[in-house]
Amino acid sequence: MQLYCNSLTEYNRLPTKEVKIGNLLLGNLHPIRIQTMTTTDTLNTLATVEQTIRCIEAGAEMVRITAPSIKEAENLQNIKAELHKRGYTIPLIADIHFTPNAAEMAARIIEKVRINPGNYIDKKKFQQIEYTNAEYVEEIERIRNRFTPLIKICKEYGTAMRIGTNHGSLSDRIMSRYGDTPMGMVESAMEFLRIARDENYHNIVLSMKASNPQVMVQAYRLLINKMFEEFQECYALHLGVTEAGDGEDGRVKSAAGIGTLLEDGIGDTIRVSLTEDPEFEIPVCKDLVKRYSGTTQISTIAAIPKIETITYSPFNFHKRATFAINNIGKNQVPVVVADLSKINTITPSTLESIGYQYNAVTDKWHIGDTAADYIFTGHQVLNFALPGTLKVICYPAAWALAEDKSKYFPIFDANGFIEAEAKSNELNFVMLDCFSDATTINDFTYLDELANDTSVVLCLSSERKNAMQAVRRMFIELQQRAIKNPVILIIDSNAATADEHLIHYATEAGALLLDGFGDGVCFGMKQNSYQLLQHNSQSSTGRTYLQNQTTEQFINNTAFSILQATRTRISKTEYISCPSCGRTLFELQETTAKIRNVTNHLKGLKIAIMGCIVNGPGEMADADFGYVGSGVGKITLYKGKEIMKRNIDSSIAVTELINLLKESGAWVEPIN
Repeated sequence: MQLYCNSLTEYNRLPTKEVKIGNLLLGNLHPIRIQTMTTTDTLNTLATVEQTIRCIEAGAEMVRITAPSIKEAENLQNIKAELHKRGYTIPLIADIHFTPNAAEMAARIIEKVRINPGNYIDKKKFQQIEYTNAEYVEEIERIRNRFTPLIKICKEYGTAMRIGTNHGSLSDRIMSRYGDTPMGMVESAMEFLRIARDENYHNIVLSMKASNPQVMVQAYRLLINKMFEEFQECYALHLGVTEAGDGEDGRVKSAAGIGTLLEDGIGDTIRVSLTEDPEFEIPVCKDLVKRYSGTTQISTIAAIPKIETITYSPFNFHKRATFAINNIGKNQVPVVVADLSKINTITPSTLESIGYQYNAVTDKWHIGDTAADYIFTGHQVLNFALPGTLKVICYPAAWALAEDKSKYFPIFDANGFIEAEAKSNELNFVMLDCFSDATTINDFTYLDELANDTSVVLCLSSERKNAMQAVRRMFIELQQRAIKNPVILIIDSNAATADEHLIHYATEAGALLLDGFGDGVCFGMKQNSYQLLQHNSQSSTGRTYLQNQTTEQFINNTAFSILQATRTRISKTEYISCPSCGRTLFELQETTAKIRNVTNHLKGLKIAIMGCIVNGPGEMADADFGYVGSGVGKITLYKGKEIMKRNIDSSIAVTELINLLKESGAWVEPIN
């Protein structure tokens, strides 16, 4: 099988064709570049300039500005001139969707244009059309004739181009032949790339964005393979998860998708699409990129054994086959293990931070949708009765003291388990540090001692810098040996801030979960990081989503957010929310907060909140319901891709959305 990256066992950047964007070089192993997009009205020159400057000062190396019509494209000249007057010369990018004449104008003014092949020239009317081969070729020629003038302008003016495919805006023609698939996304971009190559134009960046990180990751991998197969080279890649949302969920979803690809050396520039002011996207980008900055290869003392045969498909999601032990493995959703071992005395109130509320009057527990399945207590045996579904993992000495062996289970290292005289008949957790320096790298004999013991859940972690690759290599070893024990992913973080912890967990766990590896997660922190986060959560320096949370609550919420983002365990409402731009027809951040406030109890429902017709309904391909700006102060409501209520006044639109949910049988009353 052709790999989509240089190595699956070490970090190694994928070389791509160099792109010149103004005075900035991208691709060809240059540093990973950071960018964002303004949310102001492009015709408001000063507002756009001021916001662009805030983005630059936050660290953006490129800034994208929407140009939905030729008027906005023409005003890019004024924006650029004012920025230069103030001493800012970073490259600007025009964001184009439906209007070739706006792209052709913008290409004469600024350094880069972005076109979406799904709706630039091609049609998007949600129609199923059967094309003969001759008709299909005729459509390609129509695109060639309309696209070539832009290419020639870009060549003449030295303008770069991004061919940016979005999962939700594939054309009717592509959808009719390929369906709503990653391969359809790839072919949509390749059609335009082939035309550009025929014109000897190569100053190109490509992107494959989706709101579903699983689709996004598969599409980029397929695109890389397709380019190498067809051209024997790879063009520069812009990474992003579109419509990621806001707050913790938006950051987690972005990190899971972008981080998975960065781990394999893929990506030359990134943008994190949050429903927040654009300058707040930049710190997240920085946290993602700094894991890889200044190096083309993460050094290790001893190399991880090479992979001779890949045992899974990186282009299609299939969960690794395992047997079930208790509620872990086989077809069950991944479990969440909360690490409470740093708390000196665990009490019933401690469990509130991981989803369990105790009512002393009724002597009953309320269990939330994001309640951890297990807790790790280290050396502690608890002195109170546990909620019915919660179970405890502890060290063997503590387990031996526990009276209720149906609630308490021991955790060993590999040698400890093999040598132990006392073990649980039901469930034992066994830790493996994958390819640690103390391990004989090519010696897997210890696996044979554990293999297919129907009481053993393996807990995989790694102390290496390239920890994700080490754990992935162990999964491949398990598959090669037909070892089907379920696996918990153990990931410790040594970061300094909440954002950095989010990035670390979402990148390392997300990359494995998106490939079908892992039957549960357990996130922990080194002692100094734990103490620092405890302090920050109680001070004004903590991030908004960390305020009034304990560290354990933050970690537990993060675990469930990562499982949700990777579509491996759905525990809450999902919001597919665009990041706003100059096209937005209502106050997106405020509206998103309103909708979230009244619908966040609808577990498993996907609601898209889109600022304009460009981002919806097309971009909300994955959503059950959509709330889309259709005019100033006007909203259109969708069920799937079908319009249900058109041009509603925005003052009553949230109420009408609730009514639509009720009419569709998707509403349940919240529990107070």
